[in-house]
Amino acid sequence: MTSLPDWLDPLPDAREQRALDEWTISERRIPGLELMERAGTGLAAVVGALAPEGRVVVVCGKGNNGGDGLVAARVLRSRGRQVDVLLLGSPEELRGEARANVERLPGAPPLPFAAEVLAGAGAVIDAILGTGFSGEPREPAAGAIAAINATQPASVVVACDVPSGVDASTGEVAGVAVRAQGTVTFHAAKPGLWIDPGKTHAGEVSVLDIGIPPGGPANPQIGLITDRVVDEIPRRGRASTKFAAGSVLVCGGSRGLTGAPCLASESAMRAGAGYVTAFVPASLNPIFESRLLEVMTAPLPDADGSLEPSGVEQVLGRVERADALVLGPGLSRTPGALEFARQLAHEARLPLLLDADGLNAHAGSLDWLAEREAPTVLTPHAGELARLLDTDSASVAARRLVSAREASSRAQAIVVLKGDDTLVAAPDGRLAVNRGGASALATAGTGDVLSGVIGAFLAKRTDPFRAACAGVLVHSRAGLRVAREIGPEGVIASDVIAALPQARASLES
Repeated sequence: MTSLPDWLDPLPDAREQRALDEWTISERRIPGLELMERAGTGLAAVVGALAPEGRVVVVCGKGNNGGDGLVAARVLRSRGRQVDVLLLGSPEELRGEARANVERLPGAPPLPFAAEVLAGAGAVIDAILGTGFSGEPREPAAGAIAAINATQPASVVVACDVPSGVDASTGEVAGVAVRAQGTVTFHAAKPGLWIDPGKTHAGEVSVLDIGIPPGGPANPQIGLITDRVVDEIPRRGRASTKFAAGSVLVCGGSRGLTGAPCLASESAMRAGAGYVTAFVPASLNPIFESRLLEVMTAPLPDADGSLEPSGVEQVLGRVERADALVLGPGLSRTPGALEFARQLAHEARLPLLLDADGLNAHAGSLDWLAEREAPTVLTPHAGELARLLDTDSASVAARRLVSAREASSRAQAIVVLKGDDTLVAAPDGRLAVNRGGASALATAGTGDVLSGVIGAFLAKRTDPFRAACAGVLVHSRAGLRVAREIGPEGVIASDVIAALPQARASLES
C-alpha cells in the first residue's frame, strides 16, 4: 500500500485509529484508562473555554466515547461547574474503562436520559457514539441526538471525538446527527470531520494529543493538504525561458461563454506558466484577441460559435510543443463540441485537465478515460461527477469520499471533487482534503481559475497528484486573501487570479 507524501497530515479512519489504540495499549503498555483520562480532561478544558459559564449537561453512551464524557464531567465538577450526566442505558451496562469512570464520578450519579434536563444548559457534551459508529443511529441514541440539536442556539454543543451520527471514516450521515459548534478529537483528526456532510456537523475541530506514540500499525491513506505541498513546484530561475516555465494549451469557449477560457488562461499565467495558448472558436477570436494580451490565441473551426471535431488535428499539431492541456472551459454542449472534446482527450498524449463541458462530454463513459496513456486530472463539482458516474448530485453530496474514489479508480485519473471540502483522489487510493473556509470562491468563474492553476503546475512536470493538491491549496488561499482585503461578498474570479502570486508566496515563506 502506498504511503502518504510528507505534505499531507494523516487522517486515520476508524479502523486505523482502533489499531493505533490497541497497539498503544498492548505494545507500548499505556493503559486505556490513562488514555481516557487524558481525553476527558482535554475535552473538559475545551468545553470550559467555549462555554465558561452555565450548567453543563453530558450525554453519555455505553462505550468508550461515553467514558470520555464521564471523565470530562468529573473534571468539570472538580472545577466548580454544575454538571448533569445523562446516560443512555444503565450504569451496569458499562464495561472496562467506562465502568471505572462512572464509579469515580463524584456528586450526583448519572440519570437516565431525559430531554427536559437539557433545557437551559450553557453547554451540552455529546459523548454518545464514537469513531467506530457507522450507519443510522437507533433509539435511544437517535432521540437523544435530536434532543441535543433542539437545544441550539441557546446551548453550546461540543462533540467528543466525532459528532454522534457522523461516520468518522467518510463524513457520511445516514440519519440524524449532532450539529456541534465544536468537536474535540483525539490523537489526530478523522476524515469525517473534514469531509461534508460531516464537516458541517463538526464545527470547529480541536485535535488533542493524548499520548499515543509515533509509529504504530496504521498507514492512513487520507490526509489534509499542508503548505508543504508547494515546496517542490518549480519556480523560474535566472536561466529560465518562457518554454522552460511550462507551456499550457487551453481549449474551450463558445458564444456566451468566452469568459471561461480567458479566466483559465490568465490564471495559468499568474500561477507561473511561461507560455499559454488559447484554442478558441474562429468566429469569436476577435473577442479573445482583445481580452487576452499575454496569451496567444489560435482560432479553430466552429459552428455558430461552438468548436467542431475538424479542429482536433490543429490542436494535436501543437501538443508536442506543449506541457499540459486544459480542455473544457466554456466549451458548450453542442454535439460537435462534445465530440471535439472526446476525440482530443483520447488522442492528446500529454497531461490533460478536463473541466466543465470537457467532463460532460464523458458522461456515462468515465471508464473510457482509463485508456489514456498520459496523466489525466478531472475537476468536477458534484453535479458533473454525478453525470460521470450516472447517478444524481444528491447521492454524490451524501457520499463524497466514496464517489471521488470510485471516479478516480474507473478513469485511472486524479479526481478533484470541488467544494468547501475539496477532495483530491488518486487511483491508488490516496485522498487529500483541503481545509476550505474560502466562501469567497462561491462565485462564477473560480472553477475556471482552478483549472488554470492546476494546468500551470502540470506543465511544470509536477507529479499529477501533487499538482492537483497544490493547485487546490493555492487557489483556496488566494480566495481567503482577497476576501480579507475586500470582503467575501464582492469577490469575483479575476480578483482571485490577481491574488495567486501572493498566495503562493505566502505558502513558501
